[in-house]
Amino acid sequence: MKLEIKRLHPDAVLPMRAHPGDAGLDLYATEGSALGPGERRIVPTGVAIAIPEGYVGLIMDRSGLAAKHGITNLGGVIDSGYRGEWKVIMLNTSDEPYEVASGERIAQMLVVPIALPEVCEVSELDATIRGEGHFGSTGRQ
Repeated sequence: MKLEIKRLHPDAVLPMRAHPGDAGLDLYATEGSALGPGERRIVPTGVAIAIPEGYVGLIMDRSGLAAKHGITNLGGVIDSGYRGEWKVIMLNTSDEPYEVASGERIAQMLVVPIALPEVCEVSELDATIRGEGHFGSTGRQ
């Protein structure tokens, strides 16, 4: 499979893997911006990516940014039909401001196969052992 990527900004860095075999391709900011504590901002990557049909692009956190600086991202499902610029919704969960630098790795992208089941309404769902147990239903371990 080939992943077609169009550079939309002259300073855009094409997504790339840090190491051979890595699942995620790093996404890079094309402009710097400040993120105050608790603030969120949409940061452009300067690229458009053609996700093949039958797949989805998922925008995921960079664990180092999350662990060291409390920077995470929101959203992140890119459908195969989308051809616009990829942008990352960044959130600063820390008490300290964070400066996003142009050219900085801000997120990573996974390309994942998807199932496209037919949706059908039913009056009952099949029974399972878990049933309607929700958050914390298995207890604290």
